[in-house]
Amino acid sequence: MPFATAHTVSLRGALGHLIDVQADVSPGQVGTTLVGRADVALNEARDRCRMAIINSDLEWPATKRITILLAPADLAKSGTHFDLAIAVSVLAACAQVPRAELAATAFIGELTLAGGLRSVPGVLPMVLAASARGIRQVYVPEPQLLEAAMVPGMTVFGLRSLEQVVAQLRRENVPEAPPVAPMSGSRLLAWRGSERHDEVDMRDLFGLADTRYAIEVAAAGGHHLMLSGPKGAGKTSIAERIPTVLPDLTPEESLELTAIHSLAGALEPGDEMILRPPYAAPHHDASKASLLGGGSGQVRPGELSRAHCGVLFLDEFPLFRTDVIEALRQPLETGEVTIARRDELVTLPARGMVVFASNPCPCGNYHASARENSCTCPETKRRDYQRRVTGPVADRIDILRHVAPLRPHERDDPLQQPESSARVRERVAEARARQHERYTGRSWRLNAHAPGQALREEWPLSDQARRLLDDEVYGGRLSSRGAVRVHRLAWSVADLRGVERPGRDEVDVAIRLRRGDPLLLATLDRRTG
Repeated sequence: MPFATAHTVSLRGALGHLIDVQADVSPGQVGTTLVGRADVALNEARDRCRMAIINSDLEWPATKRITILLAPADLAKSGTHFDLAIAVSVLAACAQVPRAELAATAFIGELTLAGGLRSVPGVLPMVLAASARGIRQVYVPEPQLLEAAMVPGMTVFGLRSLEQVVAQLRRENVPEAPPVAPMSGSRLLAWRGSERHDEVDMRDLFGLADTRYAIEVAAAGGHHLMLSGPKGAGKTSIAERIPTVLPDLTPEESLELTAIHSLAGALEPGDEMILRPPYAAPHHDASKASLLGGGSGQVRPGELSRAHCGVLFLDEFPLFRTDVIEALRQPLETGEVTIARRDELVTLPARGMVVFASNPCPCGNYHASARENSCTCPETKRRDYQRRVTGPVADRIDILRHVAPLRPHERDDPLQQPESSARVRERVAEARARQHERYTGRSWRLNAHAPGQALREEWPLSDQARRLLDDEVYGGRLSSRGAVRVHRLAWSVADLRGVERPGRDEVDVAIRLRRGDPLLLATLDRRTG
């Protein structure tokens, strides 16, 4: 029977669809027809595959009618990674490779005219999707062998050419082939800008007791944080050190994040699985597509998704474009980015901590104290600047901290012994372990992502704490959304203290963190219960 089916994967955002590449080679009008909603780059695969087969000393059925269907046919498909599956299905239909070898096997890779393989972005999420659909072995370009092998239980063949793939399917000796060329856009510089973050530590921050505690609570529960204060107060230095107090990623988080970076084309062949929480700090001139995801053709994750399980720092937040500021409403609330287009709807994960920083005015010199105030901004300009962070966006930020510049006696105090990141990270890890145990079997892992209804029904506050929170809501000092976020914060405070259930004291601390009010000394002394 002149018919065969190979398998590959089509990606729509972070969602993978298993694609049956069906080839029929039969007598009729000579030509090659590719059907199944293929885009321009994929339509060109007909010529790439034909020349790759011919130049690999294999037989192309030049006198036959070739029909290639990418099923399901109603799903739009794009990319060059279909090449290998198309070529193998045609060869199997001509009985040049055994059809039985194609069962439970996926083929991913672009072909050159000479028959060589080229690396493609998104291999890890493709292999994850294939594994979920019962695929047990996969063929990929050789440099991406390690990436594909990150998926548990998957047998991976990393090869260099179509000729090698055919030999492996025939169970013959695999011939030599030239190495696979690197992907376009590969990193050429050894320095990537992230090395300096390995050299910072919380012990570098003097004073700032309130802010340090707020960071610890935010890190424990994965909460969003706003730092406001005049220029030079240390907002950027604080934000850069937040990743140092986060524990290593869990295996599930590591696989998720690595898959996102693979989808974004940021994972180089040979890179290992990401084990530490990421940190990103895009410039305030960044576009909405670069921050939230998008782009022409296939949707790629933005900085918000690439900072999944880590920290995204938005410095000078009021200077970001208005459409960017407003577009953050959904991901801040749901932990997901949804990109809707005419032909597709893509959802990407974005459950990282978002840390905002804002000056009190455009010049950054405004101080509440008249003696220290050197601001030259008109009052109307200062109000307009602060108004750019709209109420709905501000309401989705869990913690507010006002950062004041250090006094000389605070900076030079010989009795100060700031805690190291390692010590704080131990407490954060213990608090997160309590959350993981509490939320076992749920779709969320941290307090910041727990639905309000689930918290009220399964993990309620004590009666006294509930009355205190209700007073804030009925008094108009908290919105309903703000009450849910205070509830989540109270659980993070309780997890750091090791108490079984948030009480009035934990809710009081959460309200102060939410409003930006000063914390009591007793609060800072009870970090560990």
